[in-house]
Amino acid sequence: MALVTGASRGIGRHIALALAGAGYDVAFTARTVAEGQGRIPPRQGSGTGSEISVPGSLEKSRAEIEELGARALPVRMDLLDLESVREAARTVLAEWGRVDLLVNNAVAHLAGNHDRLLDLDLDVAARTMTGNHLHQLALIQAVVPAMLEQGGGTIVNLCSGSATTDPPAPPGEGGWGVAYSASKAAFGRLAGAVNAEYLDRGVRAFNLDPGFVVTEAGAARGGTSAIADKGFTPTPEDAPGRAVVWLASSPEADRFLGRVVWTPKLVSEL
Repeated sequence: MALVTGASRGIGRHIALALAGAGYDVAFTARTVAEGQGRIPPRQGSGTGSEISVPGSLEKSRAEIEELGARALPVRMDLLDLESVREAARTVLAEWGRVDLLVNNAVAHLAGNHDRLLDLDLDVAARTMTGNHLHQLALIQAVVPAMLEQGGGTIVNLCSGSATTDPPAPPGEGGWGVAYSASKAAFGRLAGAVNAEYLDRGVRAFNLDPGFVVTEAGAARGGTSAIADKGFTPTPEDAPGRAVVWLASSPEADRFLGRVVWTPKLVSEL
């Protein structure tokens, strides 16, 4: 049984579908319940009155997962709401009793989290860190005890190259904002902590860098063409799903523990 966060669209949806196709029952989270309700803020600026409509929903992903013959458990979760995050874990464990694979894919979309250094609102930076790091930690804290009790489990964290690579240009011109990249850098430390403390009890964690994926949300927010112009080659949106299935099922995957798994390279070798 797998739990995938942020699976109403984009990378998360493709991961959920790949897992369903590989025989997993899939619980999955998102904020958007029904099709047509999806809204995200712009990358830069206050975002007041300028939310962007995006496709995707829990309802649509549920239908697609069930079409593949897997059980689907949609759970509404807001990564910026701590109780929502903890309640999502409680719901999945109450309904299905276990989580064999946790995929932390969701990210916190906040207006202005890609603002330039001197324009950045510190409250936005703090909330971005909370959603992309602290509340991801909270979900891991909620799921790991169940994994330990059942004898093991796997965690895959969708990390980001922005955490370790300096932006080639300012935000909006092919680079990214420090609020986002700093939060993903902190998030990138969680897998190592899990392995240091629980690998010998059967719980392992991987950092998976999906590469530069142009999702529906990313395209709608804009700025992706400028990043591509700086030499970043887009990764197919379904590639991270293939990588997650392999990491969760292959006996060879443990060789990637303690390393960042680069999706394009791994998928090209599969």
